[in-house]
Amino acid sequence: MLLTLLAMSMILSASVVRVRDGLPLSASTDYDQSTGVQECRKYFKMLSKKLSQLPDRCTLKAGQYNINFISSLGVSYMMLCTENYPSVLAFCFLDELQKEFITTYNMMKTNTAVRPYCFIEFDNFIQRTKQRYNNTRSLSTKMNLADMQTEIKLRPPYQISLSELGSANGFAHLSAAEYKGTGKISAGKFQTSLFHCTTLLFALFSQNEGEDFSYVIAFFLGTAACLYQCYLFVYYTGWRNAKSFLTFGLICLCNMYLYELRNLWQLFFHVTVGAFSTLQIRLRRPQGKSPDYNV
Repeated sequence: MLLTLLAMSMILSASVVRVRDGLPLSASTDYDQSTGVQECRKYFKMLSKKLSQLPDRCTLKAGQYNINFISSLGVSYMMLCTENYPSVLAFCFLDELQKEFITTYNMMKTNTAVRPYCFIEFDNFIQRTKQRYNNTRSLSTKMNLADMQTEIKLRPPYQISLSELGSANGFAHLSAAEYKGTGKISAGKFQTSLFHCTTLLFALFSQNEGEDFSYVIAFFLGTAACLYQCYLFVYYTGWRNAKSFLTFGLICLCNMYLYELRNLWQLFFHVTVGAFSTLQIRLRRPQGKSPDYNV
């Protein structure tokens, strides 16, 4: 019966994501461009932002498709399959990905990764494993499902509802008509709309635990320090040199904190510009007023 069911179902795609910030580490190459699959990819992104808030084994039913994932050691393994694909095989597939990834890559590398898909070569193993799990003949002799069946019975995966996923960050989705209407803002309501947008952005940052709010603070502090250096360069104030050095120190600290979000070239650029601005502020002297000779 299992082989008959497999003949009508299949695994469509899989990906490996870092739990703390949803950074994609690797993914399979997808060729299915149907509307349903494209919609599920949106759910993938939404789930990746909430992984730190969810249990380590979950299932999301999205129409004709299911999204299953497991999380371990700060990394989540996600897969998309048709709705009739056996749950026990889905989690066996994810378990194989997890074991191979942990064996192949050092966890220190996954924790310090900056660029998306920096382990894209893992796609080769994903594709081979996916083909094997979609082939009914190869599974019959290479797998023992008893252990996984027992584990799923003792600890079934948490079922995520679409309504629960859609209310991420506490905001419901707008309909198409409402979305089009939001683009029309009269001049008289501009200030109110600006206030609402600011409130919305603050709520998104503060309620989304997957994105560390301290990164946002560090980014804005670094930007404010750069702008203040520009002010010190243009206007002469008391203790200008001391202020410029303190501002440069703040820029360095912010860039050190944002190390995981920026590559080395970006860090070099920001620190170099800050150092150059500090030097120019120190060398710049106020122009003295020329004598008018009582003219």
